[in-house]
Amino acid sequence: MITMTFRPGQHVITSMASNVLAAIFLTATFSKMANADTLSLTVGGGIWNETPDGTYFKTDDPTPIDVKNDLYWDTESQGYFFATLEHPVPIIPNARLSYTRLEHPGSGDASFVYDGVTYNGFIENKIDIEMLDLLLYYEVLDNVVSVDLGLNIRKLDVDYMLQEAVAGRTTDSASETVPMLYGLVGFSPLPDLIISGEISFVSYDGSTLSDFTAKIAYTTNFLVGIEAGYRSQTFELDDLDDTNTDLTFDGPFVGAYLKF
Repeated sequence: MITMTFRPGQHVITSMASNVLAAIFLTATFSKMANADTLSLTVGGGIWNETPDGTYFKTDDPTPIDVKNDLYWDTESQGYFFATLEHPVPIIPNARLSYTRLEHPGSGDASFVYDGVTYNGFIENKIDIEMLDLLLYYEVLDNVVSVDLGLNIRKLDVDYMLQEAVAGRTTDSASETVPMLYGLVGFSPLPDLIISGEISFVSYDGSTLSDFTAKIAYTTNFLVGIEAGYRSQTFELDDLDDTNTDLTFDGPFVGAYLKF
């Protein structure tokens, strides 16, 4: 059985955490702990029609494995859900809990080498990535222009399966908690309408994780809101546990929510 490893090294995670926590401390200090004027709860979800792209490989493999041409990953509609609590209590940050799951099955004829083993023929594979995010943030500005700064703590779970008649079946799983810096900039040309861009990002020692969203959202007078936009996630891992990964998942999304 071959191990397909996605785990960032523990020293990388520790260093990421130290750098991000230091940055968020400075953010909280200079933002004067800004918060919402009133208490509000928002719950919602939607569909993200994302397309995968990129490669991964072991450092000793002759060529990278392409997720489209070799593994036959294709565009999939994925669900996402979120709940946001904003409040006027000083010092304590606002909070959002969100969940996204990416599932990509693939099958077809392929020929490649992974971790010294040759796969040649009809292959089947599937990746399942679950992301649970706890976002803690402060509203630095909350007028016509909005600015939020904070920390996104991401629980990342990955399960993978690859099989071929001669090479056999390989499975692996990984679980990591990764701290990421968070920022949002928005503009409200009309009441209850906001156009915004937000990003969660961390980079250390050549490895980068990022999650960018650009969207427009409108809240009606009946507590119901709608949102639509574009989301892009990047996973770049440089020689972590002898594995190199350069993957992106991006595409449009649409959702709805209730705001109390």
